[in-house]
Amino acid sequence: MDPYKPILDTLEQMGISYNLVEHPPAFTTEEADRYIEGLEGVRTKTLFLCNKKNTAYYLLVMDGGKRLDMKQLGSLLSEKGIHFCSPEKLMSKMQLSPGAVSLFGLLNNTEKDIRVLLDQAILSETYVTFHVHDNTRTAFIKMEDMYRFISQCGFEYLAVAL
Repeated sequence: MDPYKPILDTLEQMGISYNLVEHPPAFTTEEADRYIEGLEGVRTKTLFLCNKKNTAYYLLVMDGGKRLDMKQLGSLLSEKGIHFCSPEKLMSKMQLSPGAVSLFGLLNNTEKDIRVLLDQAILSETYVTFHVHDNTRTAFIKMEDMYRFISQCGFEYLAVAL
């Protein structure tokens, strides 16, 4: 089965409309952005992070054009040593491999132990984009539907000023 089909099925079950753009394979955010140029929606990157002791997990959705200051984020969260989780931990928590992380990976986190962080700078946008675990497709959803998706998956979110 194509990796994006369960995501699209879930969006439909939740009553979330989406616009799916098919494009050639994209291996970076910048490359994917070229294929969706001119369409309304903030381009995002989604990062799977953990604390120094690997006991707290974070899924950060941020503007794709920004660079993350890990020390600043750690300070905002009162956590030391924020870093990218290992590929093994990513696989065990979200059943994803590096390069395939998106908000839709929350569907695979049955423990509900990932804290969702949203870059405050993107929250005034109307549409937000995510890949659907397939580097040949990008989904556009309304910002309010992103909130609904997070909540209906059983997660809370925190807006952070990066």
